[in-house]
Formats: sequence, structure tokens, C-alpha cells
Amino acid sequence: MRPAILIHGPTASGKTRLAIELAKRFGGEIVNADAMQVYADLNLLTARPDCRELADAPHHLFGYVDAAERYSAGRWLRDAVAKIAELRAAEIMPIVVGGTGLYLSGLTDGLSDIPEIPADVRAAARAKAAKDVAAAHAELARADPEGAARITPGDTQRVARGLEVLAATGRTLTSYQVGAEPVLPAGEWLGVALTLPREPLYDRINARVHAMVKAGAVEEARALWKRGIDREAPVMRAHGMPGFCEHFEGKTALEEAVERCQRDTRRYAKRQMTWIAHQFTLWPRVPSDRLDVRVRVISALYDEIDRAAVKR
Repeated sequence: MRPAILIHGPTASGKTRLAIELAKRFGGEIVNADAMQVYADLNLLTARPDCRELADAPHHLFGYVDAAERYSAGRWLRDAVAKIAELRAAEIMPIVVGGTGLYLSGLTDGLSDIPEIPADVRAAARAKAAKDVAAAHAELARADPEGAARITPGDTQRVARGLEVLAATGRTLTSYQVGAEPVLPAGEWLGVALTLPREPLYDRINARVHAMVKAGAVEEARALWKRGIDREAPVMRAHGMPGFCEHFEGKTALEEAVERCQRDTRRYAKRQMTWIAHQFTLWPRVPSDRLDVRVRVISALYDEIDRAAVKR
């Protein structure tokens, strides 16, 4: 089996275009690893590949989940494993691309089998983190110092996740993660991280949000808002949705909602870069913004992995 290519990088770093070029070069097909791009209801706001891009190369696991569903990392891993196995059986290279680091880590390091968390426990943990994230982080650190050390104190979502697992199971999240088996063993994959300089990346994000709004992102968000889905549902926390919902409810101006979308997306990009620095320490970095350079570097790295795989 030919090794898979895994591509991670912050939002607006050019992952989609790169994946398409690699798919053309290697005869591969693209598998989504972005937690928001699985949802069918948001195309523009999640920067899902457009019709032209979808026609340029086969894409999988994009836009196939209804917004009302609570899609999880565990479900993605099951779906991705099945798709990767299908592609490999057909001797097609999987190119797994996305900005959700946890998904990619699940392939290379394994995901823990955590029981389903009751809705009331989840709500209580999220309320606690939202009220005082610093205190919630300190509480988590007392029970799971190792896990808390990997979480930025202001990351309410991950702090709440740690607390809800502890409350529901009596075990720390770290204890579940120990001993997880990787889906792709070493030697069967090449992982690369796109690491653009911060200021040019932020400029890209700001420009892309304006382009999304011009293309109809506000109308797309309004249609989702009208469905009345629980605000705690994952899709309702997509960048732009919280601010646009407040705009639709008359609580804020459209300009403020757009600026909030830009700010939240920039902050998310910063967290993605932190994930790369701390979790993907051995992944080669590709800092160049040029597509031809990226393809050439990744192709050279891949050839080395492929030759080693053939020798085995």
C-alpha cells in the first residue's frame, strides 16, 4: 500500500488548493479532516471546496452531515478509516487534509474510546467553563495536571471537554488517551504542516471573510439560524455563526458581526499553529506560500517515504 499524505495547517493557508495539486500529481483522492466542513448546511462559512474545486479531484467526507447532528472525532475516525481502506483497496492514494488537528492525531496516534457524555453533564461543564474559564482550568489541573498542561487556559471548549469526561466517567481524559492504537502506523503516512507567517495569514483571513460575505455567507448563516438549532451544537459555533446570530436577533450590527468573524478566525488560526508546534513536533514544516514550492517539497519527502515502504 502506498503511504497516505496528511496535510495540516491553519485556516486560509491554502490547504485545499495544495491537496488538489497533489491529487493530480499522484492520482490520489482527498479526504476531509475539518470538523466544520463535514456539515452540509455551511458551505461558504466553513470554506468548503466549491464546485470547481470538487470537480478538479475526487473529494470525500465533505458536506454530508446535517447541522442538527453532533458529529464527533470518534465518528470522523470511523468514517475516515472506512474511506481510507476503500481507497487503498483500489490502490488510490488517500490525501487527508484539514484544520482539525485532533482528527489527524487520531489517525497517527489513535483516539481514546470515551463513553457518550450525558447532555446535562456536558451542559454543566460548558456553563462552568464559560462563566470562569480560568477557575475551570484550575479545577481540571487539580484532577488531570498532564491534560490541563496541554490546554491553553483560555480554551473554553477543551477545558469543558476535560471536565465533562471527568464528571461523567470519574476518569481523566488523559487516562483514556493512554494506550490508544494508531490507525496509520509509522511508515504508512507522511504528515506535513503549512506554517505561514502570522501577519500575511491574518491578512488572508480578513480578506477571505469579506469575500465570503460578498458571496452570500450572511444569507447562508441566516438560513441555518432559522432552523432553531441548539446554540451549543457544534455547527452553531462555526466561525461567524455566533456573531451573525446576534445580528439576526437585532443585538449587533452586521459590521460588528463580520469583524467578530474575522477576529474569531484569526484566534482559531493561532490555536492551530500552537497545535502544530506542540502536537506535531516531528511533522516537516512547509513555510512557503508558493504552490509549486509546496508541491516540490512534499513530493520529495513523499518519495523517500514511498521508497522505504517498498523496501519493507
